[in-house]
Amino acid sequence: MSGLNLKALRKAFGPTEIISGVDLEIADGELIVFVGPSGCGKSTLLRLIAGLESVSAGEILIGGRDVTRVDPARRGVAMVFQSYALFPHMTVRQNMGFGMRVNRVPKAEAAERLQKAAALLQLTELLDRKPAQLSGGQRQRVAIGRAIVRDPQVFLFDEPLSNLDAELRVQMRAELAALHARLGATMIYVTHDQVEAMTLADRIVVLRAGRVEQVGAPLHLYDDPDNLFVAGFLGSPRMNFLTAEVQPDGQLRPLGLDVDLPSPIAGLRPGRRVVIGCRPEHVEIGDGPLAATVKTVEQLGNSTFVHADCAGTPIAAELQERWGTRADAALRLALPTEKTQLFDAETGLRIRQ
Repeated sequence: MSGLNLKALRKAFGPTEIISGVDLEIADGELIVFVGPSGCGKSTLLRLIAGLESVSAGEILIGGRDVTRVDPARRGVAMVFQSYALFPHMTVRQNMGFGMRVNRVPKAEAAERLQKAAALLQLTELLDRKPAQLSGGQRQRVAIGRAIVRDPQVFLFDEPLSNLDAELRVQMRAELAALHARLGATMIYVTHDQVEAMTLADRIVVLRAGRVEQVGAPLHLYDDPDNLFVAGFLGSPRMNFLTAEVQPDGQLRPLGLDVDLPSPIAGLRPGRRVVIGCRPEHVEIGDGPLAATVKTVEQLGNSTFVHADCAGTPIAAELQERWGTRADAALRLALPTEKTQLFDAETGLRIRQ
């Protein structure tokens, strides 16, 4: 296995730039997740690494070797697609072994690799079945097995769980995490699902419009986002945001409200527009300074999400208890100063002490 480096990587289709100068270093054995909204360039970036798209500028190094212009088959990568891409007329054994036959791997070695991969993925009893006789989760394991037998330096996963139902996705996430632990392989995983990103990744790469917004461990990004985009993208419900203006005494007055909130940061210029951010789990319901109106209540059994309106701004609160009230009920909310974060209203960048 090997690490991977991307240096000033760019990709343009005509005058439209899709990937804009991405620099990224991935360590050997690391599981990296590319996450971001549709159209952010995450799948294109993966295809550039795989060699399925040509690079407009920059370099791709795998294990220190420059593979920017190397044929996909010689890069030492194996890709698992969103669609299983299995041959319907072939058995599981034949599907998993197809690439080795094409590459003329000796039969004894090919059989050994296949048996090891099948045992690892619990496919041994299914080797003589065809794809139509398998469940969605089993087909996805076959696709992963086909990648494993190639013994690649880097595994690439392009939204591999998006075609599965919710229960299977949870199961396959656990299986992929366990697989990574057993193989110790370098893996790059693309998804738009932040739950997959948070639960699978050693580090998350958050992308927007072809640029890297922030890179870090899942909980680091959740707790310490660099900008409004990252803060709002990670978390469900997302972080609450209130636009406010700094008062002469340093307090913050949310727009549209006749109430001042203490600032977590001292020395801000009066008149400056900022955005106050607070996670739903930190919002307190009770005797707080913010007047709000309940819109909906989501009872999840072990927790409750209260969605409210505060002077035209939606605010969500998460309670670790069952809590019932009718829509349109009035409540008071508080945003604990030590749990709030500030962002510049113009640039969206985090304001730090």
